[in-house]
Amino acid sequence: MLGGKKIIVGVTGSIAAYKAAILVRTLVRQGAEVRVVMTPLAKEFISPLTLATLSRHPILVDFFDPEDGRWNSHVALGEWADALLIAPATANTLAKMATGVADNLLLTTYLSARCPVFVAPAMDLDMYGHPTTRYNLDSLKSYGVRVVEPGEGELASGLSGKGRMAEPEEIAAALSAFFARRRSLAGYKVLVTAGPTIEPIDPVRYISNHSSGKMGYALAAELRDRGAEVILVTGRTALCPPDGVTTVEVTTADEMFRTASAAFERCEAAVMCAAVADYTPVEVSDRKIKKDGGAWTLELRPTQDIAAALGAVKGDRLLVGFALETDRERENALSKLQRKNMDFIVLNSLGDEGAGFGVDTNKITILRRNGTERAFGLKSKAEVARDIVDEIEACRAERA
Repeated sequence: MLGGKKIIVGVTGSIAAYKAAILVRTLVRQGAEVRVVMTPLAKEFISPLTLATLSRHPILVDFFDPEDGRWNSHVALGEWADALLIAPATANTLAKMATGVADNLLLTTYLSARCPVFVAPAMDLDMYGHPTTRYNLDSLKSYGVRVVEPGEGELASGLSGKGRMAEPEEIAAALSAFFARRRSLAGYKVLVTAGPTIEPIDPVRYISNHSSGKMGYALAAELRDRGAEVILVTGRTALCPPDGVTTVEVTTADEMFRTASAAFERCEAAVMCAAVADYTPVEVSDRKIKKDGGAWTLELRPTQDIAAALGAVKGDRLLVGFALETDRERENALSKLQRKNMDFIVLNSLGDEGAGFGVDTNKITILRRNGTERAFGLKSKAEVARDIVDEIEACRAERA
């Protein structure tokens, strides 16, 4: 799966840098074109000449050549690559990546990269287990960075534990698996709804909810990465729409209903991740309603149930829903699954720490219409999106 792929291998200052030579050779043998970017300290652990010979390209370390002034453009590197792989990735480099520090060519390339990013951490067990490192890794995962987990065993310090950089063959296999998935949904047309709706009361006030849109946007990006043609219908969020996704912005539940219904006509699947208001004001004032000191009663009417409407017309198309619950979670989710004719529903609970609105993590259970269930631990929303899209692929394969 690596034939013809353009891969940047970033090498940082770790004793595990010797494995970078084997990694580069492995990637080249599998047909990849490899360019190596080293941090200045990495040169203390492995010779640039070694990596240049194995990659068949000059090694890049500095922003420019001091002899002729030639510029090594981090922007051009980021545009060139199909993947950026940092192996080994030290605690120092991971911290800089997580906080946007850009003090060497490798880090500026990371910040400029439009391609998927992988890191293979390498450090002593206490450094790897330190809360700061765990926080930095969780932050990177929430940005979509993929982590090739280190192994356990004897470390350079003489201690034994988790922190050994994954073996080159494992890292190459992770890249191959990623690219294999990348076209697994090629040509598949999917509707994704995301974010909150806003139901106006007057020109100043409105009814809404705490949805950030992060889960829906992560799903749209993951579906895109696997080759799907994605239509993202989104309420108002502070997020930038994923590149390569057709995005339609809406405001109210009624707008989302009409837009999603029209989009579903040309899609083969829909993932209903938006937090749509269940009620909207009966009357909307065209002027600000002034406070008069008395009680104020607001009359509401139900909004159109978008998931139920799509479920009624879906035919053999795939429909995925979400259930965010506070009590009787499983019972309520199963009821929604059946009533709205969904193929599976993603249950999460506001009672689980780190799940729900406004955070970068989620904890889900997938309930299938056929009665099967799969529960997952707390993960970044990018990782949760991968689990959900895996389930979509499994449903699709069963129908083939």
